[in-house]
Amino acid sequence: MLGGELGINLFIKRDDVMELALGGNKVRKLEFLVGDALAKGCDTLITRGAFHSNHARLTAAAARKAGLEAYLVLTPPGTPELQGNVLLNALLGAKVVLAKDREEAIKTMNELAEKLRKEGKRPYVIPGGGASPVGVLGYAAASLEILQQLSERGVKPDYIVLATGSGGTQAGLVLGLKLLGAEDVKVVGISISPSTKEAQERIAGLANSCAELLGVGTRVEPEEVIVIDKYLGGGYGVINKDVVEVMKYVARKEALILDPVYTAKAMQGLIDLAQKGYFGRGSNVVFIHTGGTPIIFQVNELREYLKG
Repeated sequence: MLGGELGINLFIKRDDVMELALGGNKVRKLEFLVGDALAKGCDTLITRGAFHSNHARLTAAAARKAGLEAYLVLTPPGTPELQGNVLLNALLGAKVVLAKDREEAIKTMNELAEKLRKEGKRPYVIPGGGASPVGVLGYAAASLEILQQLSERGVKPDYIVLATGSGGTQAGLVLGLKLLGAEDVKVVGISISPSTKEAQERIAGLANSCAELLGVGTRVEPEEVIVIDKYLGGGYGVINKDVVEVMKYVARKEALILDPVYTAKAMQGLIDLAQKGYFGRGSNVVFIHTGGTPIIFQVNELREYLKG
C-alpha cells in the first residue's frame, strides 16, 4: 500500500528479522568479523557504540554464539537504564564499560585490549558499527543475495535506500554491486549522523579497503557515493515529532515497525524523495530495514510523543 501511495514499487529487505538476538544489519558484518577473530585465535571481542547501539547488542550475541567474551564500551546518546538494547546486553552477559564520548570510547577500547593482552587474553577490537574492511564483506555478499531474490520475482532494482551511519553497510552494497556489474542500481544512503561529504569519503574508503582485502582492482570514488544529509532531524539520536509520525504512519499502513534513530529517518527520506519525484514514477525501490527494534523500548521521548 505504501509503495502505491508513493508511486513506486517498494520492496523491503527484512534484515531486522534475522535469527541472532532480534536481528539487524550488523549480523551480516559480524559473520565475517567473528570468523576473522576465530581464525586469529582470539577469545574476546571489544567494540563500542551508543547506549542504544544495535551493533553492541549483536556483538555481545555473536560472541556468545562463538564461545567468546564480549566487552562493550558505551556512550551517550541514549540512556544506560536497564531497558531496550541495554537490557539485552545484560541478559547476554556482556561486560559494559562507560565512556563520555566517541573519542574516549576509542581510547578505552585500545587500553582495554592492551590490559587483556597482558592478562593473557587475545582480544579482537571491532570499530563502531563493524565498519572495517572485513565488516564490509557482509553487505558486499548481501548485494548478490538482493539481486538474486529480486531476479526470482522478475524484478530489476533501480534504487536501494538505507540508513547510513558508520558507512559499512552502504560501502558493502556499493562495492558488491560494482563487482557484479550492477553499478546502474543506485544505492541511496540517508544519513543519520555524518555530513554528505564526510560520509562519501568514509564509504569510499571502506569500499576500497575491502576491495584491496579481496585482491580486486575495483575502486569507488567519493563522488560515486550517494548520501543525503537532509533528514538528520536535529542530529544523531535526536527524536522529534516528524520521526515519530513516520513510525506511526508506516506501522499503521504496513504493520512495519521502524526505530526512531535509524530506520524511521531513512524511511522519512525515502517518502519525501518519492513525493518530490526523485525516484521516478514506477521505479523499483528496495528499502533495507536494518533493524533496531529494541530501541523503541529504550527511548523515553518516543513514549512522550505517542502520549500526545
